[in-house]
Amino acid sequence: MRAAPSATDTALGDLRAGRLRGATRLRLAGGLSTFPDEIFTLADTLEVLDLCGNALDALPHDLHRLRRLRVLFCSGNPFTVLPPALGRCEALEMVGFKGCRLREVPAQALPPRLRWLILTDNAIETLPAALGGCTRLQKLMLAGNRLAALPGTLADCGALELLRLAANRFETLPPWLDALPRLAWLACAGNPLCEPAAGGTAAVDVPWTALKLGERLGEGASGVIHAAHRAGDAQHLAVKLFRGEMTSDGWPASEMTAHLAAGTHPAIVPVLGRVQGHPDGAQGLVMPRLGAEWRNLAGPPDFATCTRDVYAAGLRLPAAAARAIARDVASAVAHLHARGLVHGDLYAHNILWRPAGDGGAQALLGDFGAAACLPEGPVRPMLQRMEALAFGHLLGELLAHADDGADAGLLQPLAALQARCLAAPEERPAFGAMADALALSRPRRNAAST
Repeated sequence: MRAAPSATDTALGDLRAGRLRGATRLRLAGGLSTFPDEIFTLADTLEVLDLCGNALDALPHDLHRLRRLRVLFCSGNPFTVLPPALGRCEALEMVGFKGCRLREVPAQALPPRLRWLILTDNAIETLPAALGGCTRLQKLMLAGNRLAALPGTLADCGALELLRLAANRFETLPPWLDALPRLAWLACAGNPLCEPAAGGTAAVDVPWTALKLGERLGEGASGVIHAAHRAGDAQHLAVKLFRGEMTSDGWPASEMTAHLAAGTHPAIVPVLGRVQGHPDGAQGLVMPRLGAEWRNLAGPPDFATCTRDVYAAGLRLPAAAARAIARDVASAVAHLHARGLVHGDLYAHNILWRPAGDGGAQALLGDFGAAACLPEGPVRPMLQRMEALAFGHLLGELLAHADDGADAGLLQPLAALQARCLAAPEERPAFGAMADALALSRPRRNAAST
């Protein structure tokens, strides 16, 4: 019996027959060892090309014939060199080569309009000085490589906003990172510069055999969250199972360590322990399941926004709710900073909130995938200042989605703090001071579900 054609075979057949004429997106995932010439039939229209999960180790020298190509995904292919042909693609803005075998990044491989470069989980030891010429670069993902230094020319990348350096070989970070005016999100756990986190929540091991998983509650870049119960226990749980050994933010073990080290705080998603004995070796965290009234403040960035979250269309927050969210997040981050931790990913999509109840709106900070524990020294305050910039962006988003009606006066402290957070690094306020400025009476609450 003949096997059914694969999705890749079907797409190639459609290309040859002209049935995809005018297409702007194409996905050929699996079964390729060479770049199909048929793709060039879309030279005048193709904008997004996904070649992930194939056996490709080279791209054609004339790739630039795809003159409208903006996004290229080649993750999970055995490339050892980032293809120089990329540098001739004048419209190319987003390049993804995660989980390949890259050792070399030639200067010629950097497209002139590059905004988002994903080189996570490779074997790269050095980056070219030419990276500093990518003046439009906003997002640089380098976790899981063999880097011990960054090219000094990267200091010229004034548009850089997000940098992932976790799980590398950095013993320190260059001080010029502090001068990058827009750098707000940086992950560096899993490097020699970090130190083992101490204190926090006791690392209780929860046997996998004691857990019964239910429906999927959600997922993020690092893993999937399921509803769960523990045998003989009526408590509603949530279990986060990590994908693989390396995420876009770094090692799952670093996330678990940081979340446990955070300890307990009324505005931090609580954690009960770690999954132990998963049959496939998967790592995971066990948390109380939150009630259905809790919701994500926003969705993560997309291709268009690059580094900025995507809010639900028409979202309007009461002024009191916006102020309460800002208050709780500032208090949570102040708590982390006091423990030598930085969150590294202070975004609305990592914040849960629930609307006004008996004690008003409340928020919880979660997802510690980019968090790190830092020793005393210049790196810690540098990253804390970056976190203040990220908080400034969050305050701006809260203000943009807040109703300015009768309670508009509640928003004045947010606007004042936003201006200070967006100032030069040395002028940004500490989170302890911001938490005090936003402090309101905080009701007692149980963050765990009903």
